[in-house]
Amino acid sequence: MAKVSLRKVNKIYGSGASAVHAVQDLDLEIENGEFVALLGPSGCGKTSTLRMIVGLEAITSGDIYFGERRVSDLDPQDRNVAMAFETYALYPNFTVERNLTFPLEVRGVPEAERKRKAMQIAELLRITPILGELPGALSGGQQQRVSLGRALIREPSVFILDEVMSHLDAHLKFQMLFDLKRLHQELGRTMVYVTHDQVEALALADRVAVMSSARLQQVGDRNALYNRPANVFVADFIGEPPTNFFRAEAQANGDGLVLRTEDSDLTFALAPERAAALQGGRRVIVGLRPQNLTLSAVERPLAAEVLINEYLGERAILTLKNGATRFRALVPPDTGLKRGDPVRLGYDPRDVMIFDAETEALLG
Repeated sequence: MAKVSLRKVNKIYGSGASAVHAVQDLDLEIENGEFVALLGPSGCGKTSTLRMIVGLEAITSGDIYFGERRVSDLDPQDRNVAMAFETYALYPNFTVERNLTFPLEVRGVPEAERKRKAMQIAELLRITPILGELPGALSGGQQQRVSLGRALIREPSVFILDEVMSHLDAHLKFQMLFDLKRLHQELGRTMVYVTHDQVEALALADRVAVMSSARLQQVGDRNALYNRPANVFVADFIGEPPTNFFRAEAQANGDGLVLRTEDSDLTFALAPERAAALQGGRRVIVGLRPQNLTLSAVERPLAAEVLINEYLGERAILTLKNGATRFRALVPPDTGLKRGDPVRLGYDPRDVMIFDAETEALLG
């Protein structure tokens, strides 16, 4: 196992006017034995970051360390990193057992030792009954397990997982989430998981590094990302349904401040600890998650009209309007509300997030 440190790492493709700055000044510490997910939309820089850790891409500037060892200039085979990809990349004419043992065969490991390790990995991944099968006879979930096993059998210092569940259906993905979490708990290896799927990242990782536009936006556990997002991007990217945002202005109201929205008559009260970060007249972006809106009577309700009621079985998502503003609320499935119905929504002022209107950074 190894601690992975990325220090002011940059990756630039091309040069001159056509240069693309894919990763900018990335500082990231992945602790020994930690499971960290790199999360973000396509083109954010997460795959370039992964490839630089492995050594498949040369870094433009900065340093990468495994423990105290600088590996920035080492070839991939000298870094003791193993990868599993979204494409299984199995040898079609090899049995499952030989697919597992082939990396050891290349290294000249004796056959008896190869077989022992293959059985050990097969038991861990629950693929012992299919060791004699060819990949073409396997399901997608079985092939992915074999791909994971082939990487794990090398006993790498760092284990990289690149979008490994992209080709799995919902049922298999749920099972793989469980298996990957169990694997990490049993093996205790340093794992880096790359995905664009927040559900995968939050379910698996000890911490999640959220990236956008080539930059690291925030690193934290699921609680920090959900309840204390560093900026509007993180608040919008983490959580389903997405966070509601309202442009507003802080205005004095009696002994305190309220936030009056620009395109509606919605007014938000503030928790004292959040109001302390504001002054009257400051323009802000209000963030409020659909989960934090309730159909209940409160002192200062938000009035709205129902546009859409999406029934999803265990819950319903209301799309609402007030003036030119559209927003969503997560409610019980049996509300029976229909288009045009008026509603009054309650919220806890402590759930109201405030972001600077210019920088979009969290305030308070």
